[in-house]
Amino acid sequence: LSDCLACDNCMTSEEGARVFQQNQKELFRILNLNKKCDTSKHKVLAVSICPQSLPYFAAKFTLSVNDAAKRLCGFLKSLGVHYVFDTTIAADFSILESQREFVQRYQRRNQEEHALPMFASACPG
Repeated sequence: LSDCLACDNCMTSEEGARVFQQNQKELFRILNLNKKCDTSKHKVLAVSICPQSLPYFAAKFTLSVNDAAKRLCGFLKSLGVHYVFDTTIAADFSILESQREFVQRYQRRNQEEHALPMFASACPG
């Protein structure tokens, strides 16, 4: 759960706490606190952007997807966000790991009763 991004792709007992930490009101509360205190006491804010959201912004503002990503990143940083991450690379690694695990399970299907079926999710955490 320490890596959970509260993406809503699964259900956990801590979902309520995670969602609370990642809502608009809480973001602006932290941004305002960071403006009022010295930088040594700032809470570090990190935002992750999934690639599926970028085409929406690009179409909405008649931009290329690349320009939309740059502008969105710039906007978030101008608000006071410290880090902006693209989750594309994490999704790619997830797919590669799922593929590797499936091949291993498929090769063991005759030796192990529970090798298949294999369940997977797209948890960005």
